[in-house]
Amino acid sequence: MENALLVGLSRQVALGRELDVIANNLANVSTTGFKARSSRFAEYLMPQARADAFPSQDRGIAFVVDGGMPLDVTSGPIERTGNPLDVAVKGEGFLVVQTPGGERYTRSGAMQIDPTGRLVTNDGYPVMGDAGPVVFGPREAHVAIAADGTVTSDQGARGKLRLVSFANPHMLKSEGANVYSAAAQPTPAGTAASLEPGSLERSNVKPVVEMTRLMEVQRSYTGVANMIGRMDEMKRSTLSKLADVA
Repeated sequence: MENALLVGLSRQVALGRELDVIANNLANVSTTGFKARSSRFAEYLMPQARADAFPSQDRGIAFVVDGGMPLDVTSGPIERTGNPLDVAVKGEGFLVVQTPGGERYTRSGAMQIDPTGRLVTNDGYPVMGDAGPVVFGPREAHVAIAADGTVTSDQGARGKLRLVSFANPHMLKSEGANVYSAAAQPTPAGTAASLEPGSLERSNVKPVVEMTRLMEVQRSYTGVANMIGRMDEMKRSTLSKLADVA
């Protein structure tokens, strides 16, 4: 009976984590370049006791464990904005930005020029070019970004945006503000990625799918909770009967 309660609890913990993932996905339906996450569950078989004196064969007990929350790196829809500082990343690439914690990676191509002349994201992170941050002078105008990442103004070329890729992009770690960190070093994206100027990649979250997942999680959680309640009631009833016999 205790095993059944523990198995049910392990399922509830896993469902609680999946609910957090779904809530975060739904909260970022409108976030530029956002990538959804999904939940993976795995079966953990409890090590079985072994003894020749057991009258019957041991029965395996399977618990539910969190198998991770991989990043869905499929492309989101591209929307034309006409803003010369907007770029949509196409393919498997990521833009490189400088944060207080070091270089991070993003698919959000909504950019602007800050008061110091740096090309930054909407969260204020400098966007990195091949030679460092892209910086403009106070009198420069007519800024444009080409499909290969080359940044120009009326004063000439100002650098080329770095586009990188990863062998296992689904393993990227979210750090908030729509940026990611990676355990492995990235490699230049090359022909695996390009930019579409004057456009933005929207979130790849599918609201209908996420709402369906949400209802499934709620039903599963309620079902497990009811099962645990019945097991607890059975335990109380058994103890009460045993007390009466005693």
